[in-house]
Amino acid sequence: MKLLKKKKGVAISKVGLGNIFDGLNDEQRIKNPQNGGRSGKNNGGNNGNKGPNVPKTPLIYYTIAVLVIMLFLNFFVYPELFSKEVEPAYYNEFVEALDKKQVDQIEISENSIVFSLKDNDRVLYETGMIDIDSELVDRMLASGADFTKEIPESVSPILLLLYNMLPIIIFLGFGYYLSKKMQSSMGGLGGIPFGKSNAKIYQKDTTGVTFKDVAGEDEAKELLTEIVDFLHRPEKYKAIGARIPKGALLVGPPGTGKTLLAKAVAGEADVPFFSISGSEFVEMFVGMGAAKVRDLFKQAEDKAPCIIFIDEIDAIGKKRGANGISGNDEREQTLNQLLTEMDGFDGTKGVVVLAATNQPDALDPALLRPGRFDRRIPVELPDMIGREDILKVHAKDVKMAGNVDLTAIAKACPGASGAELANIINEAALRAVRAGRERVIQSDLEESIEVVIAGYQKKNKVLSDKEKLIVAYHEVGHAMVAAKQTNSAPVHKITIIPRTSGALGYTMQVDDDGNHYLLNKEELENKIATLTGGRAAEEIIFNTCTTGASNDIEQATKIARQMVMRYGMSKDFDMVAMENVSNQYLGGDASVACSPETMRLIDKEVVELVKKQHEKAVVILKDNLMKLHEIVKYLYEKETITGEEFMGILNSEVNTLTKSTEETERVISEKNQGANENGTGEMNS
Repeated sequence: MKLLKKKKGVAISKVGLGNIFDGLNDEQRIKNPQNGGRSGKNNGGNNGNKGPNVPKTPLIYYTIAVLVIMLFLNFFVYPELFSKEVEPAYYNEFVEALDKKQVDQIEISENSIVFSLKDNDRVLYETGMIDIDSELVDRMLASGADFTKEIPESVSPILLLLYNMLPIIIFLGFGYYLSKKMQSSMGGLGGIPFGKSNAKIYQKDTTGVTFKDVAGEDEAKELLTEIVDFLHRPEKYKAIGARIPKGALLVGPPGTGKTLLAKAVAGEADVPFFSISGSEFVEMFVGMGAAKVRDLFKQAEDKAPCIIFIDEIDAIGKKRGANGISGNDEREQTLNQLLTEMDGFDGTKGVVVLAATNQPDALDPALLRPGRFDRRIPVELPDMIGREDILKVHAKDVKMAGNVDLTAIAKACPGASGAELANIINEAALRAVRAGRERVIQSDLEESIEVVIAGYQKKNKVLSDKEKLIVAYHEVGHAMVAAKQTNSAPVHKITIIPRTSGALGYTMQVDDDGNHYLLNKEELENKIATLTGGRAAEEIIFNTCTTGASNDIEQATKIARQMVMRYGMSKDFDMVAMENVSNQYLGGDASVACSPETMRLIDKEVVELVKKQHEKAVVILKDNLMKLHEIVKYLYEKETITGEEFMGILNSEVNTLTKSTEETERVISEKNQGANENGTGEMNS
């Protein structure tokens, strides 16, 4: 049989959508019983819990995957696997095959005849239909072949319409889904309703914090007690005509426990607690922040009595037009709405607004006026007793040795916030675990203070002998100048072990009383002299100076400049403020408030003040040079000494010093000689 050209047939087999989705749903129910296969509240004795939080995959993803697989199978795989090859043939070849009884099956359509041969059923042959052949049926009957004619099927117009519209519906639905996901990810209009407040709501028994968990802030707790009492017994205040403050602003440095105090108020009052950050009100969509404020206060009124806590309110409450630019941006609209809500809601319903900030100077005056934030509650750094109480609160859950002295730890960390004290306790516990102990001992706590202040010990940083000796003289110079002055804090510890903060060594001073609220002029000058003691020791012993005094120079200059410009401790300028301080809780940003000519005079006086104290430190060290050598020798060998050891050597008899001094000078000479041989510089004692 002669063949003309080859072409591929169309696949006859189809994939049923219903079966695929049924199988998929069954498998999904087995693998993920929480996502569509859940019956009842629990599966097998889990006490009513929902089980592990398995991420739910949207059904649209499965639908798209199945459609892609189905199209791939129907158009590429199944035609190759199940279809037979169709080859064109002449009509006379078809008649000849019928006469020879070689035809197996025949299918007659309106315009063509498809037939297969008995000796090769894998190949189909197709020829055109000739209407003038009236003997075709007789030939087919005589050949013994099976033949039939295609029965035309009528397609329903509705099914045809659905078949044509299905791709459009799929693409429209997928586009709508993507649009919702994009709007939801941008903060609204999608899965999250527009303007919906996303404040965290803590019910009556979920905060778990009371005033017992807050220590070191007795004054703040006392001021907040009235708010708690009002939420408990509002009729007592209504009977006399008093009203509770609508709002209370907690002001203080970072880490002092402002958020913890707000949660404690909610826990004591046993009311719902709405917590939200100021930055969460600001969105990219115009008007959305104001809508969130309205929704927040509406939810609060529905759950009254309750407490609204806005953390970092300065994010939306800064002064309007502070930069000299009048505008109507999103932040100002949010602030205006907050002012309106705080001024408009009824204070007798028991909705109290608490806010926290460490930038009170930057807040808008309209926000701070009575009627909105009636009370301004300072949450300052704790004093010595407060620090001890905070340490006890955080230490109650940590296994401590019986001889641990938290009072000494509280004295050793003046100016530490509650967060830093909590970190000290945790660092001590971690150190005890690393050492293989089951309880925290005193040395763990003392080391944790140094970790918080100066960082961890830098074990991989090994100083050369010359550098180690220079650092030893530098630190002993600080300690000796401090010890030989009156009205100076006692030395607590001296170390020449490098720390991760960059310090090659440091000298720690601790006040005996633990509290120091006022500093006189003499005490500040002593501080400057102590800071210059390290450089003075380098100059006396080595006739040179190093970069190790950079931080000392910075601190001494800062104190001297504050004495002249801020504290009025200058005869020439008397009680005139030469600088303005803002953001006092964030380090204090100072701006000059004097002319350039006056600033030059101030610089001159600052230089003279620091220089005078530097000269005093040199005199002190020269008068105690033998003691300096002895203490340095001891520190060089031990690397870390306590204040008691330092004072013991300093106050020891002179006879015991002579030999030690000679040995120290010999060590210095040997180190100096080694340094010269290595070409690292000259060192003279």
